[in-house]
Amino acid sequence: MPKTGKNHHALKKELPSTLQRSGQEAQDTFAKTYDSAMESYNDEGRAARTAFAALKHSHEKVADHWEPKAENGPSDERAEQGGLSDKPTAGGVDANASKAHLYKLAKELDVAGRSTMGKDQLVQALRKANDAATRRASGG
Repeated sequence: MPKTGKNHHALKKELPSTLQRSGQEAQDTFAKTYDSAMESYNDEGRAARTAFAALKHSHEKVADHWEPKAENGPSDERAEQGGLSDKPTAGGVDANASKAHLYKLAKELDVAGRSTMGKDQLVQALRKANDAATRRASGG
């Protein structure tokens, strides 16, 4: 099913819930990439992975939605390698952001123990907080 409509914007009802709660730019990035990948690969799973990879290049997951990153670029070691990789993903957290940025997000999300965490611990704590926020927002 196409993710963009006649107006070339995302069809909100066709998007994952985290994107439905995100801005138009994030929605359009995902939808346009998904549709293009479907034309190329004719594989829904591959199209979705490609669309999320493109989204993570310009946006980061914050709680239950996606927000624009200050600087475009790969979000984690897996994204830096491109293609298929056995590296774990940071789940939308911009693991390449500064520790100060990650700490600021952890403070916004009220992550306990953030003041004593290293950068990798902040990434994992943010991923866990994001997943919990998404579950709450989705009614789960």
